Amino acid sequence: MTDKEKSNSTYKIQNIVATTSLEKPVPLTKLARTQPNTEYNPDTFPGLVLRIKEPKSAVLVFSSGNLVCTGTKSVAEVRKVIDAVIKTLKKINVDVTITPKITVQNIVASGTINLKLNLNFLALEMEQTEYEPEQFPGLVYKLSEPSATFLLFSNGKLVCTGTKNKQQLEESMDQLLKNIKVALKNYNQ
Repeated sequence: MTDKEKSNSTYKIQNIVATTSLEKPVPLTKLARTQPNTEYNPDTFPGLVLRIKEPKSAVLVFSSGNLVCTGTKSVAEVRKVIDAVIKTLKKINVDVTITPKITVQNIVASGTINLKLNLNFLALEMEQTEYEPEQFPGLVYKLSEPSATFLLFSNGKLVCTGTKNKQQLEESMDQLLKNIKVALKNYNQ
């Protein structure tokens, strides 16, 4: 893909979902009683929601010490959030002695490909699409290599989900643009 073609598409990471393990049990009831920024209802869900102000995010904390972090926009922010959780846990005498390994599970990005899209045509021309305009104005396009799912809109705006790192996200965006250009070439013949 040429630099000019790449400039035709832009994206911004909106959310990273990451997991880690503190390898220590966490007393969720004690955490909920002592921290005001928590939600815990074990009758309906086994995890506690811990809200972090900076960077703004929410962390699911499980009694096993497993964490699910959402709402951040970079892996560096995920690390800051995990550090904030560890600091909060120290207040209730849970001393985490390891540096938890962070695993990115999903990246959600929004962007544009700076093209007007005929979604009816793309739904017919491209494989692995779902398009029901009566139900939802976007076309769902599943890319298998690299693995990603796109929501495409007729104004060229998009949402990408399912990638696990920036390189995979960029490769998915490149592949999407290539596939659309092939479909448009067929349309113009």
